[in-house]
Amino acid sequence: MLFDFEVLAPENHYKLLVATVVPRPIAWVVTQDIDGRLNAAPFSFFNAFSQDPPIVCIGIGGRGPGDVKDTGNIIRRTGEFVVNLVSEEVAEQMNITAIDFPAHVDELAQAGLTTEPCRHVRPPRIAESPVSLECRRYMTVEVGNDRAIVMGEVLAIHVRDDAVMDPARCYIDTPALKLIGRMHGRGWYARTSDRFEMPRIAVDDWEMRKKAAE
Repeated sequence: MLFDFEVLAPENHYKLLVATVVPRPIAWVVTQDIDGRLNAAPFSFFNAFSQDPPIVCIGIGGRGPGDVKDTGNIIRRTGEFVVNLVSEEVAEQMNITAIDFPAHVDELAQAGLTTEPCRHVRPPRIAESPVSLECRRYMTVEVGNDRAIVMGEVLAIHVRDDAVMDPARCYIDTPALKLIGRMHGRGWYARTSDRFEMPRIAVDDWEMRKKAAE
């Protein structure tokens, strides 16, 4: 069935995208405003897009025209944020920080989370997160009336010690992180513990396979 976005309402664009582009990694973003107040919120329109420079992108929607939520507004003013990744162990706490609290409420405190200082940016990282990316705003692209795509340059990554296999080679035990991803609907998630291996095929190997099948 064809779904033509030219004739569909924006809310249906959203339904189709989140139901089919899955699983999506979760950016659990911590920001700190100019008065020192912390804000934490999860976003599932997120991924890594470049390694040199190292760039991650987050799509931040708002509640109305010109509004990109507290996270987007703070990043605009300070240019700094921390992306924490979400493991199975802290999934429920992440969900608490997604509650639409008033601006003055500390979501980290509500979820019983603790923080650790970062090296290059003012906002702290979530201590309970297995991976934290210190980011500086690289560029912000305004999309429509109430959404911004924030591109962040990764300045440093904190990885939980037990998941680091070889620091010199930057080898990470990814399964040990037990990260989760966002799925469809309002409350579905996926674990990354269910996986399979499928190595890439070299051109010579492919040609040999085709000849063997003839």
